[in-house]
Amino acid sequence: MPSDFALKTMNAVHRTILKASFGRVGWSAGNMPVLELTTIGRKSGEPRSVMLTSPLQEGATIVIVASRGGDDQHPAWLLNLRDTPQVQVAFKGAAKQSMSARVATADERARMWPLITATYKNYAGYQTKTQREIPLVLLEPAA
Repeated sequence: MPSDFALKTMNAVHRTILKASFGRVGWSAGNMPVLELTTIGRKSGEPRSVMLTSPLQEGATIVIVASRGGDDQHPAWLLNLRDTPQVQVAFKGAAKQSMSARVATADERARMWPLITATYKNYAGYQTKTQREIPLVLLEPAA
């Protein structure tokens, strides 16, 4: 499973590519749009940003997968948004927009998971590596 150091390094490299290309490269990965998710650190209270892919979008709702590469631990960003669901999301270098984050209900996940894994098989592979059910997170426009 990826270490925290490896995940932070991948995010730093991704940001470097975005910056070096003036935002022309790096806003998609594996045919998925990339977004920057900013949460509030549950311990620090400071903003924390991470680059993530979104395998599914439904209307104004953006779906992200809390897979952490199939690790048995949830990603830190998931724990952060559970404590503070008000997040900021930026797509393709556009201004950040305020959104509300929540974990998909069991019914929502049961409907969405097959849609995601049919196209992006790596997520199905991640699920086989862990005993935890990998959560789907819905990012919805803030009310």
